[in-house]
Amino acid sequence: MVTQRYQPITTSSAYKLSMVIALVGLCISGLGAFNMEHEGHHITGMSNQVIWGMPHVIAIFLIVSASGALNVASIASVFNKDFYKPLARLSAVVAVALLVGGLAVILLDLGRPDRLLIAMTHYNFSSIFAWNIILYTGFVGLTLVYLWTMLDWQVEQYKRIAGIAAFCWRLILTAGTGSIFGVLIAREAYNIAIMGPMFIVLSLAYGLAFYLIVLDLFMDKEEFTKVEQRLSRLLVVLVLCGLAVSVIYHLANWFLFDAQSFEFFLLASDEVYPWLLWGVHLTLGCILPILLLHKHKTILASLLVIIGGVAQFYALVIGGQSYPMPLLEGYAATSTFSDGIIASYSPSHWELMLGSGGFAVALLITVFTMRLFRLLPSSR
Repeated sequence: MVTQRYQPITTSSAYKLSMVIALVGLCISGLGAFNMEHEGHHITGMSNQVIWGMPHVIAIFLIVSASGALNVASIASVFNKDFYKPLARLSAVVAVALLVGGLAVILLDLGRPDRLLIAMTHYNFSSIFAWNIILYTGFVGLTLVYLWTMLDWQVEQYKRIAGIAAFCWRLILTAGTGSIFGVLIAREAYNIAIMGPMFIVLSLAYGLAFYLIVLDLFMDKEEFTKVEQRLSRLLVVLVLCGLAVSVIYHLANWFLFDAQSFEFFLLASDEVYPWLLWGVHLTLGCILPILLLHKHKTILASLLVIIGGVAQFYALVIGGQSYPMPLLEGYAATSTFSDGIIASYSPSHWELMLGSGGFAVALLITVFTMRLFRLLPSSR
C-alpha cells in the first residue's frame, strides 16, 4: 500500500502575486462598499426596477460555483474513485472559499451588515431566503468537517460519511439558490421549476473551472500533467451538460410557459442580453474553451468558462428584472411608474469594485489555507 504524500505551497512568485492581488482587491472592494453604504444606492446603476445589480450577479455566481468546486471531493468519497482522492482536500477548501466570497458580497450589497446576527437568529420559514441562510452555513460547517476527516488520521474512518453528507447538502444548497428564482411568480424569466436543477448542473462546470485554475497555478507541473488530461475531459463534459440544460430552460420557456416575448427579448432583441448569451456565454464560454482544452490551454479555457458563466448569470438576473412584469394576464399595462417599459441598467464602477471583492476573498482564503496546510498531492 502506497501512502499518499501532501505538501503546502511554497512562497513562490505565484503565491506572492496571488496574495498581492487578493489584498489589493480587498482594498478596492472595501472602498466600493464604503461609498455605497454612506452615499446610498443612487450612486449605482440600480433602480426600483433592477434591485439586484452586478454585485448580486457575482455573488450568486460564486455561491453556485462553490457547490461545483466540491465536485472533485464528492467523486472521491461518494463514488470512491481513487484518481480523485489526492485532489479532494483542495477541492473542499476552494468550495468554502468561493461560498464565503459570494456571501461577503451579498452581505455588503444589501446594506446593514451589522444586522446579520438578527437574520441568523430570527427566521421566517416560509421564505426561501431564510432557508438559504441555513443552507449556506450548513454547507460551510459540513465541508469543514469533511476537510477535517481528510487531514486528521484519527477521524479518517468518518471521511466517507462526511463526504456523503456534504455531497447531499451541496445539491440541496444549489437547488435552493435556484429556487430563489424559480418561485418568483411575478417574473416571467424566473417562474419555472427547472431553475433549481439548472443551477445544479451549471455549478459543476463553473466550480471545476475555478479548481483547475488553482491547480494549474500552484501544483507542481509534473504532478499537474498527470491529472490535467482527465480533469480537462471532465470539464468539457460538464460544459456541454450546462449548455444542454440552458437550452432546455429556453425551450421550456418558449413552448410550455407562454413566455415567447421574454425569450425574444433575451435572445433576439437589440438589448445587450443577446450579445452576452450568444457571443460571450455560448462562443467564448462554451465553444472556445472546449477547443482550447484539447490544446492543453487549461488556465485560459477555465477563465473563459468563468467569464461565460458570469455573462449567463448577468443575462438571467439583470435581464429578468429589466423585462416589464405582467401585471394583468393578457393585457399590456402602462403607467408613469415605468410599468410596461424595459428598464435600463448599467453597472457603476462602485458595483464592480464591490463585486471584485468576492473573487479577492476567495483567492485569499484559498492561497492562505494552501500555505498553512498540506493540501497538494506530492510524489516526493
